[in-house]
Amino acid sequence: MTRLYLDVCCLNRPFDDQSQDRIRLEAEAVRIILIRVHDRDLHWTSSEVVNLEIEKTPDAQRRSRVRQIAQSAHNMVPLRPAEEARGIELERLGFRPFDALHLACAESAGVDVLLTTDDDLLRKASRNRAALRVRVMNPLLWAREAGAV
Repeated sequence: MTRLYLDVCCLNRPFDDQSQDRIRLEAEAVRIILIRVHDRDLHWTSSEVVNLEIEKTPDAQRRSRVRQIAQSAHNMVPLRPAEEARGIELERLGFRPFDALHLACAESAGVDVLLTTDDDLLRKASRNRAALRVRVMNPLLWAREAGAV
């Protein structure tokens, strides 16, 4: 079974303005992935970092919706010293703090792929592929590759 880690950008995508084709298609891919998670076709690992980032969402209604989705994860990676240390290493490669911690937690959990709609994270992950122990992909591209859409 494929093991996934969805960052907060992914969890927010279904609530973004759907007027742009890219956003609408990514949102649909995320919804399909979440349905497959619910059906136990995919294993979703989340982390304390996801919860911390969700709490920074300024819009209370969106924060509540995203928090509710995040509760569907099959397991949770705690933020321990090992993940914090790895996060610092990843920040030195140019990753933003939350992104570095998401990567560290995904690596720690041994997931197959970290899904994100964040173009900056995708670019940096591509440039630093050799230094990462997890694959990083856009959910739409991953879902197409996996035959989910």
